[in-house]
Amino acid sequence: MIEYIDGGICAPQGFTAGGIHCGFRKNTSKKDLAIIASDVQCSAAAMYTTNKVQGAPLKVTKEHLADGHARAIICNSGNANTCADNGECIARQTCILTAEACGCMPEDIIVASTGVIGEELTMEPFEKGIPLLAQSLCADGSAKAAEAIMTTDTVKKEIAVSFKLGEKDCTIGGIAKGSGMIHPNMATLLAFFTTDAAVSPELLHKALKTAVTESFNQVSIDGDTSTNDMAVIMANGLAGNNMICDEGEDFSLFCEALKEAAVYLAKCIAADGEGASRLLICHVNHAPDGETARTISRSVASSSLVKAAVFGEDANWGRVLCAVGYTPGDFSVENVDVTLSSASGDTVVCRGSRHMAFDEAKASQILSEKEITISVDLHDGDAHAKAWGCDLTFDYVQINSAYRS
Repeated sequence: MIEYIDGGICAPQGFTAGGIHCGFRKNTSKKDLAIIASDVQCSAAAMYTTNKVQGAPLKVTKEHLADGHARAIICNSGNANTCADNGECIARQTCILTAEACGCMPEDIIVASTGVIGEELTMEPFEKGIPLLAQSLCADGSAKAAEAIMTTDTVKKEIAVSFKLGEKDCTIGGIAKGSGMIHPNMATLLAFFTTDAAVSPELLHKALKTAVTESFNQVSIDGDTSTNDMAVIMANGLAGNNMICDEGEDFSLFCEALKEAAVYLAKCIAADGEGASRLLICHVNHAPDGETARTISRSVASSSLVKAAVFGEDANWGRVLCAVGYTPGDFSVENVDVTLSSASGDTVVCRGSRHMAFDEAKASQILSEKEITISVDLHDGDAHAKAWGCDLTFDYVQINSAYRS
């Protein structure tokens, strides 16, 4: 059984974290540098943005994770360290300073950055902040680290779950950031996971890839996939379970727990979309296969027209059917039902891909709630999937018209 617990990224045994302000951001009240560290060497794996333009930290992190191991993560916010001449040098030097402070090798450091693209960084904030931050790392530092990686986020995002592998109690903790430039294929988000379970690097990567496919790659805020997106997991094995080296029962349970944590953070990101007033969930049922279900749900959750209709509390189901129809894949659209539901109830607004009478006032009330589900039933198989998004509001334009200021 998987249970939610407190502690965030530090809930697993042997992990500490922290966050401080050291000068990347003009607002001195906002933390802008985070470290997450393990007491011992970890198996490690990562997934990255598919954007062809990638930040310097991604290149360095890929090199460092080539052997499947790491000891600590460092992340700054306020500057993405992307498209800058000195970017790679800065990322490597940051790893050297972090390794010195944490007592490990530079190759054991995962480095990440988030913020404005195309502005140069200097080492001064790192030189000032890393030694101070390393001294303050503690077992209750998850919230500070979660705050330090935020950009336009309005709330910190952290989670921890516990589960058993054999007779051993195991834990997965996580923090994430993301609010804008969010779209499938590792959108503008950073997600860091820790676990005290013992898992081989190969199986850890497979578990992370599966979790990302069904969580972060099912989130869309605005259709933009950025340059610094990264999901990372470190596993230090201090729970004492038998090392997971094959795809047996323990691996399946570990994957389930990691997916649970990743989906929770994905929903938090969607709900905190820039300017958003509503969380939008698209649930596709009875699709011919899982990939078709995932793709259709993403199409609906990503549609600017659907998002705008939800903001206006307008049950314009034709926009939903339109998004279903332009989804790539081999499936039938001849018998599609669309249902809207929320805390105010539910109502079918389309049956059999055709017009039907429904109560517009009731539908509008359903769309006025903070969390809305659009259910799409294809009647064309047994697969199902969910995607998460938010409404498209006036505030989104306001936030992104003045992002650099």
